[in-house]
Amino acid sequence: MDRRSFLRTSALGGSAAAASTLAAPAYAQGQRTLTMVTSWPRGFAVLDDAASYLVDYVNKLSDGELTIEKKAPGELVGALEVFDAVSSGQADMYHSADYYFVGQHPGWAYFTAVPFGGTAQEVTNWYYHGGGQELHDELGSIFNLKGLIAGNSGSQSGGWFRNEISSAEDFNGLKFRMPGLGGQVLGKLGASVQNIPGGELYQALSSGALDGLEWVGPMADERAGFQEVAKIYYTAGFHEPGSALSANVNLDVWNDLTEKQRNILSIASQAVTHYQLAETLANNGAALARLQSQGVQTLQFPDDVWDAFGAASKEVLDENMGDELFAKIRNSFDESLAASASWINKSDGYYVQQRVRVLGQG
Repeated sequence: MDRRSFLRTSALGGSAAAASTLAAPAYAQGQRTLTMVTSWPRGFAVLDDAASYLVDYVNKLSDGELTIEKKAPGELVGALEVFDAVSSGQADMYHSADYYFVGQHPGWAYFTAVPFGGTAQEVTNWYYHGGGQELHDELGSIFNLKGLIAGNSGSQSGGWFRNEISSAEDFNGLKFRMPGLGGQVLGKLGASVQNIPGGELYQALSSGALDGLEWVGPMADERAGFQEVAKIYYTAGFHEPGSALSANVNLDVWNDLTEKQRNILSIASQAVTHYQLAETLANNGAALARLQSQGVQTLQFPDDVWDAFGAASKEVLDENMGDELFAKIRNSFDESLAASASWINKSDGYYVQQRVRVLGQG
């Protein structure tokens, strides 16, 4: 696949000359500024928070030697155009969720979340100690990208609905927003699945263009205002048990950075992942209580619906196993997940069960 050659001769959002002008990094007295396009409107809880933390951490760690200029959707490219913009060199880096780009390659899903995949801790274990980073780079190199994980929103909610889900048949014909492979799973159940950028979701739900949607979790969902237009909220979902965010860099730009600058980006990305996840989990409980005080009904899917999710999830994942790189990524992830879970279930998982039983905490 000679995609890099194709992308270098393509222009996105304007002429090739304009793209190359935008991509040119800014230098001044040894300083460098990278243009980062994002999929998040400014001020979006959790997701834009992570992008903003990355900007701040890089600026502080580099003492001004390396800075990031953050662009919201529409300021340079659209929310779902960031992948092609960075791959082609129109921008230096992006902050987004890689599962938005499964149309480019299904393996990208593993660098955000896959159905019945890992929790945030399990994803982090794989990424840093189970070969995930190396596979992110291998996949990214096809598209002229250097992969970096920079954020994790934890387990995402099952979603907002106008009506209760009593069986898997209730998804048939439902107009629902869910990106990534999780959306393909709902498609197997008959849903009309849409991948709509976050900034457009409130209007789509309030207008009836959507019957339901999933977004992130209580902290982010409350700020988005979904409780104003829907009152049924499923708090556990199958699709994203630990959702990573990515700050991927154009590979040519990455290779042109100094070793110090590359280390700063890597370390800042790791710091964002841990800090932003902790912030989200620390605030979700209080946000959920506020949602409930506004009349939101919190529910869990019935077991037979979970069974349908599981069967359809296996089908979706298996359908992609003909792709050699997807199979390599999936097998690596599954091996790491099994190794992590063999201890976590016997330690943290069992401890929390006992804490609830003995003290009623958690």
